[in-house]
Amino acid sequence: MRKEKGFSLIELLIVVAIILIIVSIAIPSLLRAKMSANDSSAASTIRTLNTAQVTYAATYPAVGFSPNLKSLGPSAAPPACDKTAACLIDNVLACSSATGCPKSGYNYFMVGATPSASGVVGDYAASASPIVVNSTGTNNFCSTADAVVRSFRTAIPAPTSVPPQLTAPESITNCQTITKYGPIQ
Repeated sequence: MRKEKGFSLIELLIVVAIILIIVSIAIPSLLRAKMSANDSSAASTIRTLNTAQVTYAATYPAVGFSPNLKSLGPSAAPPACDKTAACLIDNVLACSSATGCPKSGYNYFMVGATPSASGVVGDYAASASPIVVNSTGTNNFCSTADAVVRSFRTAIPAPTSVPPQLTAPESITNCQTITKYGPIQ
């Protein structure tokens, strides 16, 4: 009589159960890590937008700061770059959507201050908001011409609620108000 070799059904079910337990522990950690990475990416992108704005204002002093993301982006006819398409940021961020430019789980916005009598834009507000709060990100970020990156979570006093999902650019005034946004540490 020959003896059958292999695994029994019970042994296979035990292995599958162990794998499922490990996966159920790992997935929430993976999602938290992804949100944390998106948050870091958003803060870094706001810094990049600050650098692009300073470069834009230095290159086009008669214009001042860019009033929108589109004019910081690439030209439709490369390599021609000018004040309407300065080639300072990538085309993902340089969209012309009113609902924000999505990148890495966040929507990005830009609004320029009202131009002076000479037509110079003297301030701006760059902002980022999670596409889905507590799913793709956990914080709102913004910055103005002072180049300080601010966070909803570091406002004083500390907020007790989740950040509101932005559907339009954050105003310059709100971004500079410490009770709404505080400097990131």
